[in-house]
Amino acid sequence: MASKSQTDDRKSTMAKRKAFDDSAEEDSEEVSSFDESGSEDDWDEIKTDFEFFDPQDPWDFEGFSRLLRQLLGADASSFDVGAIVNLVLAQPLLGSTIKTEGNQSDPHALLTVLNLKEHKDKPVIKQLIGYLRDRAATSSGLSPLTHNLKADSGNEIGLILTERWINIPTEVMPPMYRMIEEEINWAVADKEPYTFTHYLILSKTYLAVPSLLNENTNRPKKKMKPKAKKGVDEGHSMYYFHPEDEILHRYASLFGGFDYVKQAAEGESDSKSTFHDFGIKTNGHLILIEASKFNAAIAAMEKEFPGPSGVDSTMDES
Repeated sequence: MASKSQTDDRKSTMAKRKAFDDSAEEDSEEVSSFDESGSEDDWDEIKTDFEFFDPQDPWDFEGFSRLLRQLLGADASSFDVGAIVNLVLAQPLLGSTIKTEGNQSDPHALLTVLNLKEHKDKPVIKQLIGYLRDRAATSSGLSPLTHNLKADSGNEIGLILTERWINIPTEVMPPMYRMIEEEINWAVADKEPYTFTHYLILSKTYLAVPSLLNENTNRPKKKMKPKAKKGVDEGHSMYYFHPEDEILHRYASLFGGFDYVKQAAEGESDSKSTFHDFGIKTNGHLILIEASKFNAAIAAMEKEFPGPSGVDSTMDES
């Protein structure tokens, strides 16, 4: 069993170990930079170094707030996002963030976990649980969650919050998931309240819907279009902001999408147009995984999205 001091020693080396090593050309990570406004500019490829850090106050407050507002989509304004961020920052030994310009620079990605039962009496978590139950009730695939999220269900659910900017590659996610699993194991060994029965991943998807812009202009059509899954919303195609979600589905007890409470106005999807023929309608997405299957899900993710050879998600045991 690891002692608290041993855990702290491990964490003190984490920033050095959590890194993409781009020193070798063959290990360089090429990042596609894309203009979400749908401009005619070509995709640019840049090479960059990603560093993994622990959540840190005060450096990460504003960056985490932006990421969580992005994750919560159209309903973000209904929540005290700052209160959620404060809970994340209050547990600096859990979770990871990605930066490119050192410890005090802006975070480009976040993955963390919150114990819903431990924080159930905090106003923002009480509101979030009520929101998730309400949204789950609107989806046949998610309806069992209305019971799973009850205080007397006997479940210990860890809510995984993960979001990143659009140009961050999926290959960074397996190390982040592996690290959160290790950190949870260390916390449990230290008798901290992170013994979960399930993990609930909050995510989002989008539908490619006909663009109203094309009715009024003769804009040229882009040939590029991502791989899609057939959606249930009037036959539109569904896409994943987080491609790793498809891997997590294989190990899930349940998963499904839901509409945001606040619906976008007609034509607003065009402001987020990625493809010239289409606007974007975003939806929330939830995935529930039993804790016993979490390790296997991460292993499958590592196989599907292997990173450069310089990625090391393990920690020093000394």
